[in-house]
Amino acid sequence: MYASLGDFIAALRSKGELKQIDAPVDPYLEITEIADRCVKELDGGPALLFTHVKGSQFPLLINAVATRRRMELALGVASLDDLGERIRDLLKMTQPKSLSDKLGLVLRLNELGALQPKLVRDAPCQEVIVRDGEVDLTTMPVLTTWPQDGGPYITLPLVFTKHAAIGIRNVGMYRMQVYDRNTTGMHWQRHKHGREHADIAGRDARMPVAVAIGADPATVYAGSAPLPAGIDEMLLAGFLRDKAVPMVACKTIDVEVPAQAEFVLEGYVDNAELKREGPFGDHTGVYSLADDYPVFHVTCMTRRRNPTYWTTIVGRPPMEDYWLGKATERLFLPLLQQMLPEVVEYNFPAEGIFQNLVLVSIRKRYPGHAKKVMYALWGLGHMMMLTRNIVVVDADVDVHDLSQTAWTVCNNVDAGRDLVLAPGPVDALDHAAPIPALGTKLGIDATRKSAEEGYLREWPDTIVMSDEVKQAVTRRWKELGFDERAST
Repeated sequence: MYASLGDFIAALRSKGELKQIDAPVDPYLEITEIADRCVKELDGGPALLFTHVKGSQFPLLINAVATRRRMELALGVASLDDLGERIRDLLKMTQPKSLSDKLGLVLRLNELGALQPKLVRDAPCQEVIVRDGEVDLTTMPVLTTWPQDGGPYITLPLVFTKHAAIGIRNVGMYRMQVYDRNTTGMHWQRHKHGREHADIAGRDARMPVAVAIGADPATVYAGSAPLPAGIDEMLLAGFLRDKAVPMVACKTIDVEVPAQAEFVLEGYVDNAELKREGPFGDHTGVYSLADDYPVFHVTCMTRRRNPTYWTTIVGRPPMEDYWLGKATERLFLPLLQQMLPEVVEYNFPAEGIFQNLVLVSIRKRYPGHAKKVMYALWGLGHMMMLTRNIVVVDADVDVHDLSQTAWTVCNNVDAGRDLVLAPGPVDALDHAAPIPALGTKLGIDATRKSAEEGYLREWPDTIVMSDEVKQAVTRRWKELGFDERAST
């Protein structure tokens, strides 16, 4: 694993995954077009390191995790499924059956305790310090990504806040429109934990906030993960790194940030001060509308001597952020199965942008089981509660095969029997909802139906060739003159 962003960049370079571009490029729209073409036309393309961004002395990294391979490289795993297996192993240890299991649990708990973030005195992120009137956010190569955007946006920030009453930390990833030299918007929506901390602090409060930009990839990923309230994202980062995240106290506020960050912005959010933020070309593929959000005042800016600005762009999929979401999907599967053991697999396809569609396969045991699963999923935390459409299929359907899943849904669904309409909260970015953040979600039961569910005919068998004939043809395949690739 990597101690810093610089280590990750070096690994990308050594593995042939990085393209360094020394020609001058414009942070206004041009870098977006270059990165977007790489993802959409070059199957992700390489990670891009721009060393000459107009208007800034700092290099810019983008597309760093725009492929499955680079996301796996970022998190130090051979396969994203390994993330879930680590969680599954941990869950097994929390249910000891024997004396040796109990001993293993004690050792594992000690191991996890060693992964708690560690406070250090000296930090690379504080090699250069500017305060008050010297702060100038425009020195960073912040991108304006789409033509109708309200301005340049910081899109990969780790936003650190504290619960005003009990002091627990939250780390979120909320876009930040740069207004001028020392203020930005703080786009924490009403369902986010950062917004919850702001509400707890009070309408008239000036809440201390710190923003870290650039860190080792596991730490940056952890800031994007939809963890339950009260679970420290930096502990998750330590678990993924298999090593505690070193943290350092900010220079001007009582907040700790990753010591290995590239840039840190310290300041406060004035809950009484709102400013128009947006529009913004969002991960939905459309512009989210302008609205009033709190203002973040930057009173101190610290950085490395030679930092790299790490950013991303969002828009109509496929985009780089898909792989951040896919890592979350794989990491959370064992936890979901702990609560709903009937769930075999699930898939958030790119086209559903991780809020509009999830495909779920289950071991169906009784009438209405699919509908029970839908309601259970909507009752979970942020990752599932706002999902607009949930499709449930039987265990033998591969939900990662979109063709097979679509065929199953189109064959098995009767609208009068199998559709569930569920009024409730929806994502703030859901532009189809008739009222902001409030709408109706759809559940689709595409499982096979039985007489117990009112199906009065015999459910037909799926057409499948006999194993005997398939094996015979496989043996003759080359004799018949066909390509080896289609022999099984």
